[in-house]
Amino acid sequence: MYPALTVAERLLAEGHDVEFVGTPDGLEAGLATDAGITFHGVRAKGFDRAHPLTFVTATLTTFASLLRARRVLARFRPAVVLGFGGYVSLPVGLAAVISRVPLVLHEQNSVPGLANRVLSRWAAYAAVTYEGSAKHLKRPKRVVVTGNPVRPAVLSANRERGRKMLGLDADAPVLLVFGGSRGAQHLNDTFVEMAPELMKEPSLQVVHSAGRIEAASVAARIAERLGCAHPRYRVIEYIEEMGDAIAAADAVVARAGATSIAEITAIGRPSVLVPYPFATDDHQTLNARAVSQGGGAEVVPDAELGTENFRIAVLRLVRDSARRARMAQAAAKLSRRDATERVVGLVVEAAAGKGMR
Repeated sequence: MYPALTVAERLLAEGHDVEFVGTPDGLEAGLATDAGITFHGVRAKGFDRAHPLTFVTATLTTFASLLRARRVLARFRPAVVLGFGGYVSLPVGLAAVISRVPLVLHEQNSVPGLANRVLSRWAAYAAVTYEGSAKHLKRPKRVVVTGNPVRPAVLSANRERGRKMLGLDADAPVLLVFGGSRGAQHLNDTFVEMAPELMKEPSLQVVHSAGRIEAASVAARIAERLGCAHPRYRVIEYIEEMGDAIAAADAVVARAGATSIAEITAIGRPSVLVPYPFATDDHQTLNARAVSQGGGAEVVPDAELGTENFRIAVLRLVRDSARRARMAQAAAKLSRRDATERVVGLVVEAAAGKGMR
């Protein structure tokens, strides 16, 4: 959602008209409305390959949503449709094809999702974050590596502002731990166990974003293990200004979602990435490997959380400032801070009828 909203806001700033289509009960409805963008709700439903009946219900939902999407396009009459993947992209993208409206796609992850794989045969451009994604799409010659658009607030993130926001010492080292907006139970459990060892590190400050559901429990369990609520170990439900939080950190431990990686590399921070093991096509592992191969991160499988391998990876990053500096520099080199401009450029070209044929 955040890359899509970032591009939408840039298009608006450049004087273009933008309307947003998404699921009516999803996160996008509130975010688009808050950004002042007209929102149209279109229902979407995935299917489970192990349960064939879900394919039937998903197909019926997609067909009904296709009709709804065609009505939206007929009313708005867009010059171009931009899809960011997800089930809702399929009916909207198909409506664009049927209505002969140029279609541009963006794929955040290393392995494209079903909607982008299907729609790529008709797209004027398919913008991708990782070069290796092209082999999964129908027309590789139409693929353009743009990177993953990152919010302006992240690109302008500030270390001092972040430390002040989080109430941190201005000079002591900081380890940031987060598992996404909802947290990550396995990461949370692991850091509950590691907390006593981490607090033995001289002056180390830990900021642990544990998710709204688990934060209170995690904080209580850590306080129990440490004997008190330690002032250098902060458990937070959710960090709104994630860019400033990453900028405030010297090292990061996180899941390997596309947006998290884009933000960590845009700010240039070394990381230990723990891919979510149940992501479709294991795309988080492939996302993480791209950063690891570039020298910006160390990858530890979820199955190794709590093991000596994970403990060593985290402590080595915490203790070795020279290693952190090398990895930070490598991470920054992997970033495409102009990704938003690149995607907007493709959208404008496609709207003008200059897309690849």
